[in-house]
Amino acid sequence: MAGILIVTCAKIRDINCVACLKCFKAAELKEGEFAKYDDVKIVAMCGCGDCPGLVMPKLTLVLEQADYLERDIDAIHFGTCMIKANKTANCPIDLDKMAEIIKKNTGKPVVFGTHNY
Repeated sequence: MAGILIVTCAKIRDINCVACLKCFKAAELKEGEFAKYDDVKIVAMCGCGDCPGLVMPKLTLVLEQADYLERDIDAIHFGTCMIKANKTANCPIDLDKMAEIIKKNTGKPVVFGTHNY
């Protein structure tokens, strides 16, 4: 089972996708970017750290807690809200560069998006 950490946009998370219901639905039905996994378990969700996007400090804390609580995280997804914020809301995060930094520092794959709703 793939343990997934979803990074969400702190500004539009509960405006665009109230309570992240779309991410949970897509994971349960293995739709969108979750389709590639045999089994999916959302282990954690965290905001990006708000603008200007303090993603790495947030991820570091989440990954430390996940390790302490013995929760395996196999992949990190940028939530669809992050992708939308980047394309339409002038999000200052360079997602490609951030993905490279995350992969380098965590050794975990980074996936762009969660659902297509």
